[in-house]
Amino acid sequence: MGWPYIGETLQLYSQDPNDFFAEKQRRYGDIFKTHILGCPCIMLASPEASRFVLVTHADLFKPTYPKSKENMIGSSALFFHQGDYHTHMRRLVQTSLSPDAIKRMIPHIETIAISDLESWTSKQVINTFLEMKKFTFDVGILSVFGQLNGKQREEIKKNYRIVDKGYNSFLINLPGTAYNKAIKARKRLSQIVSNIIHERKEKRLMKKDLLGHLLNFKDEKEQTLTEDQIADNIIGVLFAAQDTTASALTWIIKYLHDDQKLLEAIKAEQKAIYESNDRGSRPLTWAQTRHMPLTHKVILESLRMASIISFTFREAVVNIEYKGYLIPKGWKVMPLFRNIHHNPEVFPDPENFDPSRFEVAPKPNTFIPFGSGVHACPGNELAKLEIIVLSTIWSPSSVCLIFSGCRWEVVGSQSGVEYGPFPIPRQGLPARFWKESST
Repeated sequence: MGWPYIGETLQLYSQDPNDFFAEKQRRYGDIFKTHILGCPCIMLASPEASRFVLVTHADLFKPTYPKSKENMIGSSALFFHQGDYHTHMRRLVQTSLSPDAIKRMIPHIETIAISDLESWTSKQVINTFLEMKKFTFDVGILSVFGQLNGKQREEIKKNYRIVDKGYNSFLINLPGTAYNKAIKARKRLSQIVSNIIHERKEKRLMKKDLLGHLLNFKDEKEQTLTEDQIADNIIGVLFAAQDTTASALTWIIKYLHDDQKLLEAIKAEQKAIYESNDRGSRPLTWAQTRHMPLTHKVILESLRMASIISFTFREAVVNIEYKGYLIPKGWKVMPLFRNIHHNPEVFPDPENFDPSRFEVAPKPNTFIPFGSGVHACPGNELAKLEIIVLSTIWSPSSVCLIFSGCRWEVVGSQSGVEYGPFPIPRQGLPARFWKESST
């Protein structure tokens, strides 16, 4: 369990966190305890244990986050809650991000992606992860607010960047520190959301985006949401929508760069869609996004390999016995998704990037890139759509696809992982993009 209070936190952060957890599993098995980040923890590295915590006995465990993170995002954000409030908020988010809702967003996501691709090809070298963060944030803004005016959008971006920078900073609330700046920017974000709400009410605008669903909500007692509750859930969705999807997109670029044969096969699949749409004179359809078998398998294998969400935090609300082990009330419980995704008994040769392994559906509870149970990511369909659209962009006059009409090369070292806090290729995967001829 390590030293008093700090436990094994130093060991965890002095090496690759995945190596830390993998070594513990090798030594102690699929269930073991440790003490990190000031908390005693039970680690669970089997599909069955993960299902026990997240699905079948989810009522015995509550979501838990450091208080500083909760304050930064907003205490009313849905992923900090259980019970009726969580159920209501989750349903609202799921409805606004359901397939029926997001299929209407395809043309707008295409527009964002085309603009970003044009920007990348005009630069010498880009930080792939940072550029993907810009793309996913713009799509997040679209899903929450629909079409915002330029000034509002830029104000949200500017203040959110400050919050993002302070989110993982040292908790020193003194003037000039990243944390202090983030707290102030978070208050400004609430005010911006409040102004947008008042504008909609004054103009009697009825929209079907997330903000519209939140504004129209009434519970069984006819109670509506407060502006603080709406702001907290909006900031929570933007936070959840950005880094994880951006990380996944960055890894897909890396994996395809490393396997040119697979890249050519992907390009052939995308080119067939381009040709079927009269060489780009017709837009991408929802049905086409559902019928890209190789592209979908590459996405799934990238999510397995990278395991962007390596684990999740829960807290036992009572003493619990599981397979002869006691999980004491108040202890943190961490299902280890990456350990499950990289278990050779579940996925043979797990360190090899092999999309063909998804020609057969994985066994239940063995593939959980978006979590599982009532707290699974409600925006997973939007995340997958972003990846699909970015891989299949064209305009009527020229091919402009990441996989079909653009070439790229990784600049500098092509190995290594860093965490911030999600895993990304070293230095954000510096890369150079350029257009191929459309002839």
